[in-house]
Amino acid sequence: MTDRPRKALICGSAAFDTIMVFQGRFREHILPEQLHILNVAFLVPELRREFGGCAGNIAYNLRLLGDPAVPMATVGRDFAPYREWMQRNGLPLEHVRAVDTELTAQAFITTDLDDNQITAFHPGAMQHAHLNKVADARDVAIGIVAPDGRQGMLEHAEQFARLGIPFIFDPGQGLPMFDAADLDRFVDQADWVAVNDYEWQLLQQKTGWTVRDLTRRVQALIVTRGHKGSVIHTRDGQLEIPCAKAAAVVDPTGCGDAYRAGLLHGLMHNLDFETTGRIAAVMGALKIESRGTQNHQATPEQLARRLAESFGDAAAAKAALLTRR
Repeated sequence: MTDRPRKALICGSAAFDTIMVFQGRFREHILPEQLHILNVAFLVPELRREFGGCAGNIAYNLRLLGDPAVPMATVGRDFAPYREWMQRNGLPLEHVRAVDTELTAQAFITTDLDDNQITAFHPGAMQHAHLNKVADARDVAIGIVAPDGRQGMLEHAEQFARLGIPFIFDPGQGLPMFDAADLDRFVDQADWVAVNDYEWQLLQQKTGWTVRDLTRRVQALIVTRGHKGSVIHTRDGQLEIPCAKAAAVVDPTGCGDAYRAGLLHGLMHNLDFETTGRIAAVMGALKIESRGTQNHQATPEQLARRLAESFGDAAAAKAALLTRR
């Protein structure tokens, strides 16, 4: 009899992203001296609707790496197209809870020719994330608390800790919802913290923490820095992880979630932090080559080759770790 596979539980949002492209520049239509009577409209001939949200995105990328990934999210009465997408892509739905009185979380993003963005976000069913319980999932080896409803994030972190399941705290765009006391509680419970460079600055402003303060309390602080790569801080020092090679830079939306899937993969398989960071970088590079957050494809074998191509012979042997399952 074989052991049941150990899973990663992805606590976070599932959302629709409606992305509109304005073929002009916001600065030519928004007059600073008239901001008190702002009333503008933008013609957006290009529009697309994507499946997104951190739980969906991370789970999608982790499946590309060949790992069992279980998203835990609350969705609304309009979720049917996303449900069908998840089924086609082999993402389990047993912990995606429908709240029929709400719509699924939705982001409406308008981008101009300078890549400036105006975004409106409706949380909808995401506000009911606390209805899901970590204990309802079975065979969980590792978890992540990603941006979601405030109460859900607080409760899921507490539940992971109580059950002895190691997890990444990934506050993301949810960081402004929490004060210093909340963040102190999260860090007490978490095993790893992952933020981008802006979020790290905000975290420092809210708490006064230094890198050393964090690495005394968690196994690693991971800070992503866009085109500058990422840094993994541990008690033993810091590792600079460069970006992996990308064939084209098309759309950075969702690269952070792809990177986090690589982190989860490495941590699930007890890889060293350097290898883990490089796999995460490869996932970010793969994502940036296509529009949307869940439209890129690759097999574990292809990802292993990309790892070797980006990081040389030293990574080539470790790349085989991606294909041994």
